[in-house]
Amino acid sequence: MKLTDEKLRLKNIYLQPAFLICVAVLAISAGGMSAAIKKFGIYLEKVPLPLKKPLELMDQSNLAPYKVVAKKKIDNKDVLESLGTQDYIQWLLEDTEVADNNPIRKFMLFVTYYDLPDRVPHVPEECYVGGGYQKVASDNVMFEVKKSVYPANQDNYSRAKGHKDDVRKIEGKYLVFTGTQPGHWWNSSKFPVLYLFHVNGTYASSREKARLALNRNIFRKSSYFCKIEIIFNQSNVSPTKAEAVASAHKLLDVILPVLEKEHLPDW
Repeated sequence: MKLTDEKLRLKNIYLQPAFLICVAVLAISAGGMSAAIKKFGIYLEKVPLPLKKPLELMDQSNLAPYKVVAKKKIDNKDVLESLGTQDYIQWLLEDTEVADNNPIRKFMLFVTYYDLPDRVPHVPEECYVGGGYQKVASDNVMFEVKKSVYPANQDNYSRAKGHKDDVRKIEGKYLVFTGTQPGHWWNSSKFPVLYLFHVNGTYASSREKARLALNRNIFRKSSYFCKIEIIFNQSNVSPTKAEAVASAHKLLDVILPVLEKEHLPDW
């Protein structure tokens, strides 16, 4: 008896004009949104945008004066799953123009690519801290890369004071970490990390700016981002900020044209 009364009560609620009006408004709104999405070409769900060529097939001869000393692979399945992509390179590079005892001669280049960026980009600020390191410094840095190495359709260039050629200013992030676990020199020494994002044909220096660049892309059916990370952890002597930034700048002059022309999608 009580169950029957409850069904009657719910039936009466569903037949109330206010409830029916709400249902009608929601249906019309949903239909209107669907029509607007189709009319204006808005894409709420993206389709994957693959690389033109896998990162691991990068032509090493295009990286001169850098020499690839080793190619590291992530064997831990949990770490790889957390990374969220199979498209990556983790290469140990050597600058052949730098003295053997210089702390910037060898460093790690870590590039990751996401063809369907439905997740929050990973940033070293969290990854290294989660791995047992402590962040002791953070700063924004500006790189000036010659215009001649970029596609001609890019329009956000500026003339750098004292430079003959036009350059594009690209902002990146400079970090310094130190280990928290005693026992090995790499756990007690400081080491710099520099990184930046390439997002849908533009650059971003932080996760927040990468998100903004991704969210502006509602009128395209695809979206992507790539993170370029440079880690100076191959020496027991930490390079200064000026040395690390200058070394990263030199590498970006080489690696960014290779990525843009040979690997990243044409945007």
